[in-house]
Amino acid sequence: MMAVVQEPEIPAPSVTAADAEEPLVSPVNSHNEWDPLEEIIVGRLDGATVPSDHPVVACNIPPWAARLQGLAAGFRYPRLLVEQAQQELDQFITLLQALGVTVRRPDAVDHRKRFKTPDWSSRGFCNTCPRDSMLVIGDEIIETPMAWPCRYFETHSYRTVLKDYFRRGARWTAAPKPQLTDELFEKDFRIPEPGEPMRYILTEFEPVFDAADFVRAGRDLFVTRSNVTNRMGIEWLRRHLGPGYRIHEIESRCRTPMHIDTTFIPLCPGKVLVNPEYIDVDRLPDVLKSWDILIAPEPNPIDDRLLKITSMCGKWLNMNVLVIDGKRVIAERHHTDTLRALEKWGFEPIPCDLLHYAPFGGSFHCATLDVRRRGTLESYFD
Repeated sequence: MMAVVQEPEIPAPSVTAADAEEPLVSPVNSHNEWDPLEEIIVGRLDGATVPSDHPVVACNIPPWAARLQGLAAGFRYPRLLVEQAQQELDQFITLLQALGVTVRRPDAVDHRKRFKTPDWSSRGFCNTCPRDSMLVIGDEIIETPMAWPCRYFETHSYRTVLKDYFRRGARWTAAPKPQLTDELFEKDFRIPEPGEPMRYILTEFEPVFDAADFVRAGRDLFVTRSNVTNRMGIEWLRRHLGPGYRIHEIESRCRTPMHIDTTFIPLCPGKVLVNPEYIDVDRLPDVLKSWDILIAPEPNPIDDRLLKITSMCGKWLNMNVLVIDGKRVIAERHHTDTLRALEKWGFEPIPCDLLHYAPFGGSFHCATLDVRRRGTLESYFD
């Protein structure tokens, strides 16, 4: 008789305390520019250094300013500029906290330290504008492939925060790190004159983009091609996000385009603020035909001569607002015409000072990255 061999019984896997824990709930959740704001990253001025004189930096400013910037490249910003901006930044952070918003900050960095790749070397810039180097889509933070060499390692100053978010359940992605060799930049680039065809300093050698060239409206994103964002960068993000999202390009008439948030800002479902100098409203994407197009008023004049010389952002920073909840909007106190226009359109503007932040890259929208807004992913267009 053949003996029957009984297979040993495999014990059921034991349930550990770790297995019994509840699933992680990502602290990162932001789908648009207007849902109620709960948590935000605000930039830091510590260690800010005048950016390098690379052509991709100089192409966006007048030639006389580019020469001055080249002489100062790699040096600390003047103490007077930093102190004025820091005072306003501290007040802005206090306001956000008073509105119940959790504020996170990057680490302080010495941006004068030189770094290099196999192809080039540079000093840093600053970490004043988290909106440029990171893009939040739902529960995912994407580190962007920026075109300025001096910003190559900028997201390292946010790694403490990013690792905390990841451990708590967020998705964390980095776009391909660009080489930033000469092949990416048009040789002898010249800013196009009015009436000339638009051209950009970037080639299509590799994908590059700043997150600040995108704004979000649920399943639809809007982007401007610019001197820091090329078509290849836009296509990389389109493929990465997949068919659940649509990306629409906004044509800009700005001769030195860089970042969409002084050109086109969605304020709430059905309302978008546009720059009348840069935007031809008749050429906006068809999906916006059902939306109210709000024309930004001319910025109020600035009396500060030093600020006029050192600002990196042009005059339209009155548009660079931060929406708190689809109704309340933080806007620059100095731009009274914009405050009145927001009231007329049904919003509740909250005046705040951040005028002297302009030499470091922007205003309220640029200086922040909204990490968590209370809402879900929706489609706001037919």
